[in-house]
Amino acid sequence: MIVDADLHIHSRYSKAVSKLMTFPILAENAKLKGLEIVGTGDILNLQWEKELLEAAQKVDEGSYEIKGVRFLLTAEVEDSRRVHHLLIFPSIDAVRGMRERLKPYSKDIENEGRPHVNLSAAEIADLANELDVLIGAAHSFTPWTALYKEYNSLKEAYGDAKVHFLELGLSADSYVADRIKAHHGLTYLSNSDAHSPMPHRLGREFNRFEIEDATFDEVRKAILKRGGRKIILNVGLDPRLGKYHLTACSKCYTKYRLEDAKGLNWRCELCGGVIKKGVHDRILELADTNERPKDRPPYLHLAPLAEIIAMVLNKAVETKAVKSIWERLLREFGSEIAVLVDVPIKSITELIGEEIAKAIWAFRNEKLIVIPGGGGKYGEIRLPEEIKKAKLEEIGDIKIKHEDVYYRPKQSSILSFLKKA
Repeated sequence: MIVDADLHIHSRYSKAVSKLMTFPILAENAKLKGLEIVGTGDILNLQWEKELLEAAQKVDEGSYEIKGVRFLLTAEVEDSRRVHHLLIFPSIDAVRGMRERLKPYSKDIENEGRPHVNLSAAEIADLANELDVLIGAAHSFTPWTALYKEYNSLKEAYGDAKVHFLELGLSADSYVADRIKAHHGLTYLSNSDAHSPMPHRLGREFNRFEIEDATFDEVRKAILKRGGRKIILNVGLDPRLGKYHLTACSKCYTKYRLEDAKGLNWRCELCGGVIKKGVHDRILELADTNERPKDRPPYLHLAPLAEIIAMVLNKAVETKAVKSIWERLLREFGSEIAVLVDVPIKSITELIGEEIAKAIWAFRNEKLIVIPGGGGKYGEIRLPEEIKKAKLEEIGDIKIKHEDVYYRPKQSSILSFLKKA
């Protein structure tokens, strides 16, 4: 069976997270998005664990179900050098065992969703290995709390401990991450790290698994590439839309070339703010190959439907007008993924009119203008004026100058992977 999964989110017990992050709301929005599996996030928090067990039906030791959506036990922890690690647990017993082992090294594990732990990356990985917990670097390239912010290699961070996957994060995809040869034996995960259940956050990045059931055991086999189970597609934002894609000031978001930022000693010449090195530049610093492993799944860049609607309406994503159209499309066609990929443009036009249908066509055909993000500000998508002014039947002939994203094939060649059998 083919299953879509977002394995990294947060609960309202983490800082800067929506109060709407509850299990019933997550389950409802996951179904609308088209996700069959969602990570619980923050399961090391005792209160969040209680809420899961009260709301969910147990499927097996590592899998729970709410309103037809499966939840796997996941958490993120921060180590002594402020690097984040994603954990995927085989059972509640393993969660409780990890909680007890981490307590002596954490002052906030009792009340924080994402606890800080006074242990190194290698020590946390050793504990995970001991408890049969899957572990990997979270959002590996972001400049604040990620592996490559602090280390120059997986070996430097984790030593001899086993690492099971690498999470790409919003500002990178598999094409750029594979520029580092040490990654070639690892599975990549593309997860949302959602702090809100809203449609432009939950499932904005996800993984497509080919497994026999929506359970922890089957997902583990896929991550470890065992028994014919596997990830067949990573899906996420165009890296240029990530908050840290380009090197930029973290205060006024002015973008800089790497050599210019170094020359300014990482201080913005306009406002004096700190310049943060972009994921693009950081990967190029570490790059040591142009090859890709033969078994690497394709990566599909998928813009959130709500953001496409908001772009056309010129309104904020959170407004009622945007949400109303988003819900109408999903009620009619089943899921966000179906609307973005499968539903005929003519059918979308008949339901909500030509303007949004043209924007969805432009997304599918790589005609949207992308303004890269940096310094902590998300990138933006814009609809070219030529497409805005044209009739629907005319847009296929419009030529748009489009800057290619490095190291990836044309999106149109892999869109078919999103069409479920």
